[in-house]
Amino acid sequence: MHYGETVLDHFMNPRNVGEIENPDGVGQIGNVQCGDIMRITIRVTDNRLGDVKFKTFGCGAAIAVSSIVTEMVKGKTLEEATGVNREAVVQALGGLPDKKLHCSNLGTDALKAAINNYWRRNGQPEKVVALEDEHLEHDAEEANACCGSNERGCRQPAVGGTVEGSRT
Repeated sequence: MHYGETVLDHFMNPRNVGEIENPDGVGQIGNVQCGDIMRITIRVTDNRLGDVKFKTFGCGAAIAVSSIVTEMVKGKTLEEATGVNREAVVQALGGLPDKKLHCSNLGTDALKAAINNYWRRNGQPEKVVALEDEHLEHDAEEANACCGSNERGCRQPAVGGTVEGSRT
């Protein structure tokens, strides 16, 4: 697979790695098919993303996507940040191989899940936005994993299965 310069830079030198202590919002998204898990934590100040950090278990493309998503949204209002979509991420990275396009979905969805978590915690469920893909959004406090396995912290159901609270 061929990766562009920007993808390689964000993979080799990822920005905003880690986790915010006592975050205002947490979003974790997993894809059982590829094994990538992304967790984004946010700090909100005056309706803006003052800080955004990520932890990603996955391939180089998943790490690059997580890194660039955090860079793209830092300082934006929550509403502006939820408008960042997978096409914008792929464009900012200078492209991704077709087999890795799903990683851009994970990055934007983990961000939206963190913002949704913030809005729910702060009594604004009417602001919650839909995720771009079929991944499951879940509360960070939940410990159950997909397919009955805790190995990767994923919350995807087994093929053909459902997880309580999943969207259909």
